[in-house]
Amino acid sequence: MRPPKENDAAELARLANDRTIFDNVRDYFPHPYRLKDANSFIAQTMGEDPAVTFAICYKKELAGVIGIKKQSDIYRKSGEVGYWIGAPYRGMGIATMAVSLITTYGLSSLGLNRLYAGVFSRNPASMKVLEKCGYLREGIARNAVWKNGQLLDEYRYAFVK
Repeated sequence: MRPPKENDAAELARLANDRTIFDNVRDYFPHPYRLKDANSFIAQTMGEDPAVTFAICYKKELAGVIGIKKQSDIYRKSGEVGYWIGAPYRGMGIATMAVSLITTYGLSSLGLNRLYAGVFSRNPASMKVLEKCGYLREGIARNAVWKNGQLLDEYRYAFVK
């Protein structure tokens, strides 16, 4: 993992312009995902201090993105983990490695005590990734997500220090 770089934009746009990614993330993730979206995203991440957004690389190639959204106020010791992997890199253990690395980073370098992730009910692969990394399912929020004209359950996973 490393911070996103300006020269990642074309590959980021190519990988992220995938309906299966859009179907499993929040609506602020654009679809179609264009070069201008990639450039805006990279520019936004360049000012992070500390870094909380990372390019996931496999054999020096961009494979996806992972990040932690630090929470505030009474939740300031918690962070939400979000990630996606490009289609050519799925099923290779890359997401599991990335989640494991960001978990260690969040708990040690960012001083967080708790990391969590919400997973839509139609994404069992992401649930398996989190479980392999030691995240425990805390609950299911029934009909909590409105995505693409459909109500979905959200499974909440957490890793506590």
